[in-house]
Amino acid sequence: MVIVTLQRDKCIGCNYCAEFAPEFFRMSKKDGKSVLLKTESKKGFYTFKTQNPEAFGPCEKAAKACPVNIISVKEI
Repeated sequence: MVIVTLQRDKCIGCNYCAEFAPEFFRMSKKDGKSVLLKTESKKGFYTFKTQNPEAFGPCEKAAKACPVNIISVKEI
């Protein structure tokens, strides 16, 4: 299982996540911040869980590119 978490409140809108993992991230037209698709929200943290191991690569690349380190990716 792959678990991706986004701390959206701290997003600066750099767009790297949407470039590296467009099937998981989009940029909001409303406020210019990142949106992690198909998520559950809890206290400002948005979490996406999937059984698809192919999600790890692009999400990990997005997390490493994020200049404010607000994306975490775990593979269990």
